[in-house]
Parts: sequence; structure tokens; C-alpha cells
Amino acid sequence: MKVALGQMAVSKDVQENLDCCLSLIEQATRAGAQLLVLPEGVLARNVADPELVLKSAQALDGDFVTRLSAATRDTDLTVVFCIHTPAGPGKVWNTLVVLHDGQVLAHYHKLHLYDAFSVKESTYVQPGQDVPALIEVAGLKVGLMTCYDLRFPELARRLSIDGAQVLLAPSAWLKGPLKEHHWRVLTTARALENTAYVVAVGECGERNIGQSLVVDPLGVIVAQAAETPTLLLVDLDRERLAYARRILPVLDNRRFQTPQLAVS
Repeated sequence: MKVALGQMAVSKDVQENLDCCLSLIEQATRAGAQLLVLPEGVLARNVADPELVLKSAQALDGDFVTRLSAATRDTDLTVVFCIHTPAGPGKVWNTLVVLHDGQVLAHYHKLHLYDAFSVKESTYVQPGQDVPALIEVAGLKVGLMTCYDLRFPELARRLSIDGAQVLLAPSAWLKGPLKEHHWRVLTTARALENTAYVVAVGECGERNIGQSLVVDPLGVIVAQAAETPTLLLVDLDRERLAYARRILPVLDNRRFQTPQLAVS
């Protein structure tokens, strides 16, 4: 599978972000990618106005998703990204969206909200209540996660037990002491402990680290971006995946039951 990682800096202007996403879709399509992963929160962001997540939120049938969806029509490209969608008065969902051939193929409401390091995502965001179903891209089974989900091994393990061979994590990983180290350790751990590819795409810009990367099923970082906008193209190797699961059968050797989502 050829994967494109679309690293971008999200601005406060929705149209500017839409144009950037459309450009990345066009570039990925021309490059023959079968999957394009974009960051978390690509609709709009303004550090000086945290309520922008409420004011800019759009439904899945709104203009932003509709325009991006149309760009995938009659192509082989699947596109994954996150936006904020309305969830009632004063609240939004942090929603991962999957597009393919002009349709919303799937969506997932972020389970783990980033209430850490002096940030409180739950002020405006409603947590999800469901483990996301797998999707299939180019014959590979793909699990969906979002950013802070990477710090919770139960979700990655559950998705892998369900059959995921690739784990996606659109992200907006904040800068801060040791945060780049955490990013590399956590993405590597989720890949190695589940013998799965991890494709983690981070927003870059004034507050986020960028550094989008692909980790292979034996914990090797096979490609990584720097801190600026870019489109990174990576081939995921089915033989490497099969080899890893043959020599390191952790999913077969496990002694614990399948993780279940706690009732909130």
C-alpha cells in the first residue's frame, strides 16, 4: 500500500485549510497513493481563540467534508483526517473522517480527550463512546485512532485483535518538554507491541511538532518528516508485516482478554 502523509499547519481560516487539504489530495492522487492521512483538527485552529472549535464546527454533510469528499470521487484514494463536528449546545465531537470515492466511508469520535499538560480538551469536546470499526484500504485492515489515543495501549491492542494490520493516528501533538520524545516512543511502542504499521500524521506550525512518521511492525521508523509542511510518501510492505507476525507472534501469545471500553 502506498501511503501519503500530508503534514500541514492549520490556520484560523477555514477556506485556507480547505484549499491546503484539496492540494494535498491532488498531490497524493498524482503520486498514486492509495491512502492519504492528514492531521487532527484541520478545519480551523487559533491559539488565541480556543472557542474557534465551537464557532467553526461543521457537520459531516457541511461544505468542508463535502468538498473534500468530491475530490476523492473516481479515484483510488482513501482520505483520513479529523475535524470538529457539532455535539449539542457548547460541545463538539473531535471526529475522525474517512472518505473514499465521493462518500463518507466511516467516522470515529475521539475516545481519549487531551486533559493533560495544562490543556483541557474536554472543555468544549464530548468524548466518544464507541470503539471504531476497522476499514479496509488496498486489501489491508486499518484501525483508527486520534492523537492522545496513542497514550492508551488498550485501544491499539483492541483494534489489532479485531484484525488491524495498520493503525492510523491523525494528530496535533503539542510542543513542550520531552514531547517529541514521547511521540517517537509511543508510536514505536504501539507498532511493536501489536506488530502493526503505525502511520501518525502530526500538525506542524507554531504550537505543534509536526514530525509525521511511519513505524513498521518491528518498531523501525521507516520515514519521518521534519517540522514544516510536506507530503511524505511511504510504501507499506505486506511481506514485512507477515514476517514480523511470524517471528514475533505477540497477538497469539497474549494471555489477557480483549480490552473492552469502560462504561462512562
